[in-house]
Amino acid sequence: MQKLKNIINVCLSFIILIAVWHAAIVIGKYDAALFPAPLQVWDGILSIIKDGTLLEHFQVSILRFLAGYISAVVAAIILGLIFGRLPLIWGIIDPIVQVLRPVSPIAWSPFIVLWFGIGNMPAIVIIFIAAFFPVLLSTVTAVRKVDITYLKVAQNFEIKGFQLLRKIIFPAAFPYIANGLHIAVGTSWIFLVAGEMVGTQSGLGYLIVDSRNSMRLDLVMAGIIFIGVAGLLLDKAVGLFEQWINRIWGRN
Repeated sequence: MQKLKNIINVCLSFIILIAVWHAAIVIGKYDAALFPAPLQVWDGILSIIKDGTLLEHFQVSILRFLAGYISAVVAAIILGLIFGRLPLIWGIIDPIVQVLRPVSPIAWSPFIVLWFGIGNMPAIVIIFIAAFFPVLLSTVTAVRKVDITYLKVAQNFEIKGFQLLRKIIFPAAFPYIANGLHIAVGTSWIFLVAGEMVGTQSGLGYLIVDSRNSMRLDLVMAGIIFIGVAGLLLDKAVGLFEQWINRIWGRN
């Protein structure tokens, strides 16, 4: 029943969005060349689905995203578990992280292109940077908030080192780490599209730029819609992964 309610809510949300979109065009009397109508964009979506353009660009984007996101998550969680247990070292590292964290990954793009050339790697590196810091900070914070009772129990059973991190600290910290995973999905997906707009010849970001250059604003809007929907599905996928992990550890 709850799933049915969620589906109904999603459908209502899209209906309201389309209605507001259409109303804005009617009230503002915008020309179709400046602000395409929903039906025009729908026709554009169908055209790029039929000719395979959308699938081709989506496959490229999702592979880049997975490569950058997964590598960032693995690296950030490992380092976060370590730094969270070593407060003196984290005290030295934290100021560096706080200086680098606010810098947009796109700001690094001139150096990234020089170091890694053009193609897939610049976009993957940009995704890595965008996803790394939210997961690192959430992991360090989560480790430092682990209930002291768990650590005392581990000490009584002489659980130390890697086994302590794997069996006690990581499971206890995971609910907080999951928040960082959700934040990282959003930021890295945003910067993936931005990176594809400046340094690649394929992907959803490139699709938008190429459509803009061709004055096909219906395809620009189609690309924007698909990017938003894909971002929503990716966030839901992380939520399902979180639920799966919680079931394994008996939290649900």
